[in-house]
Amino acid sequence: MKAVFRNTWIILFSATVLFACNKEKETIKNVEPMTTQKPQPTASGQYAKGSHVPNETVCMVNNAYMGKKQMEVPHNGKMYYGCCEMCVKKIPTDKTAREAIDPYSGKTVDKADAYIVMISDEGEVAYFENEESYNKFRAQNS
Repeated sequence: MKAVFRNTWIILFSATVLFACNKEKETIKNVEPMTTQKPQPTASGQYAKGSHVPNETVCMVNNAYMGKKQMEVPHNGKMYYGCCEMCVKKIPTDKTAREAIDPYSGKTVDKADAYIVMISDEGEVAYFENEESYNKFRAQNS
């Protein structure tokens, strides 16, 4: 009986050692994190910093001139514009996507009614109550 127990023990021990030593090491793969790209504004040659841009070419969520007509988002009888489905869904539900502060007067402006001006070479825009407000802002900051 001792011989059977000893032989069983030796077989189990040997199998464990052989299995543990023979196991291939797992290779670690470098996994690149997945990145999502935000739509980049594109300043075309037609408009430059300081230019009034058409409302329909502006993503009103990202506050960026996009260089082409954006998706229409009707809300409360006014037309807003977004560059992607996320923006289209955000405009009706988030008041901050529909309003901005006029940099000159400090008043809240509805983006659908605003006078929109490109304020950077990268396509960033600002919303003014009207052209007069923009002209006063420009005179004050030149």
